[in-house]
This record gives sequence, C-alpha cells and structure tokens, in this order.
Amino acid sequence: MESQKKRARTFSFELFPPKTGEGVKNLRATVAQLSQLKPRFFSVTFGAGGSTRDRTYETVKDIQGRKGIEVAPHLSCIGSTRRQLRDILQSYVDLSIKHIVALRGDLPSGMVAPGEFHYANELVEFIRKETGDHFYIEVAAYPEFHPQAPSAEADIAHFKRKVEAGANSAITQYFFNPDAYYRFIDECEAMGLDIAIVPGIMPITNYKQLARFSDACGAEIPRWIRRRLESYGDDIDAIRAFGLDVTTMLCDQLLQAGAPGLHFYTLNRAGPTSTIWERLGL
Repeated sequence: MESQKKRARTFSFELFPPKTGEGVKNLRATVAQLSQLKPRFFSVTFGAGGSTRDRTYETVKDIQGRKGIEVAPHLSCIGSTRRQLRDILQSYVDLSIKHIVALRGDLPSGMVAPGEFHYANELVEFIRKETGDHFYIEVAAYPEFHPQAPSAEADIAHFKRKVEAGANSAITQYFFNPDAYYRFIDECEAMGLDIAIVPGIMPITNYKQLARFSDACGAEIPRWIRRRLESYGDDIDAIRAFGLDVTTMLCDQLLQAGAPGLHFYTLNRAGPTSTIWERLGL
C-alpha cells in the first residue's frame, strides 16, 4: 500500500443521467447536498446509445454550470467510432471539462459489432492523441477481476496497458472484501505501476438491487453479508441500518490502511453517502 499512502486523498461521487423531469429535479437536489461535502469531482455515467449519450452531455453541462463544482464525464468506446468520440471530446473541451473517466463499456442492446475500439487502453491512447494532456484521465480497476477476463493475470496485464497508455489514476469497481483491494495494489506495485487507485464504494440500502448489480459486474457479496441481508426479508430499515454499518466499517478500514480516498456510487441519492461521510468524520 506504500504507493497509495503517499497520495493526497480524493473523494468523489458518481451520478447517472436522469430520464425524466422529476429525475432531473431530484438529481439537482442531490448535487446541491453532496457538493457541501466539497468532493474533488462528480462523475457522470455514459450511455453508448444516442438518447442516453445526449442525457450524459446535458447532465454534465448542468453540473458544470454550478460554481465550484468539477465534473468528470464517463466516456466508453465500445460501439463508438473515432468520429463520434472526437466530437464528444471536443464538446467537453468547449465546456471547459478537463477530467474524463475512460472506459470500455458494454455493447448497446441490439448492436452486434463493438465498433472501432475494443479495449479501454485504445480509448486512452485515442484521447491522448486527440487532446494531449488537456484531460486528466481516470480508468477502471477490478480488485476482484473483470467478469469477462480470461484470467487474473490477463486482467492485471490489461490494467497495466491502460496505465501505460496515459491514465492518470483509477477508480475501482465496488467491493466488500478489503483484502481483494490490498492484494490488487500489491500486484500493481510489483509491476511498477505508480498511480492513485481509489476504492469504489457502494452504500448498501437495497439488497435485491445490490445482488442484481453484483451478479452483473462480478462484485462478490461475502457470504456473511449476503446471509444477514437475506434474513431481513423486506425490512428496509433493518437492511439500510446494517448496510450502512458494513459500508462505514469498510471505508474506515480502507482509509486506515492508506487508500487514497473513496469514490461513492451514489445512485443519485445523497442520504446514504452523507450518512457514511458523517460517521467517518470526514
């Protein structure tokens, strides 16, 4: 963890583009509340399809217009052409955006070909070629390994390629086993990788939703957590109370061990993240 302990701590919050007018209103309230915690940035997820891609841009534009807030749009390359990505990058340059989260992404529904890019390291290389050092580039890291990786070794090697392509730092997929993160950092250090790798944190408030997300992205819910959550059935208050205890404990362990900050997957809700923040004394 020595490579991480020397880093200045970075705290950030992830949002997704709302689909309705009510969602826009709720998101603005969430941003207003969480901005009081003075995060380094808000990230906004990216939809590869036309309408969802437009919602990402509009959400980024709306947040960027607020004084003192930095926004980092996600940009995924799968299913996109160089021309499309070049246009998106230019639109963010025009908005004075200087922070990008570069991802491979998932193939949009109904699309059979991946497009001109296959991997995130190709996107990082493209961004550097097109814009030089204009953007600070985040990439994804997977302490429990990407679900489509053929092996643990291949996944670490791919992460190394993203770093060597020009990434400045990384945000991990969420996890609940801190040892997976510590081991991942050890392996990165052994390969000479020296960038900040910020743990991704998913506050636990809804077990069914969490189980669905975790099955899709390969994030393991430890058996003791899963069984306890199952035992609460439909008792939302009990699930939320236990989930906040577990997540706060995880965050505290990571920070005590030297993690260079935390990145919260807020699901556009301020309450759970704010509660964890207060409990940690941040």
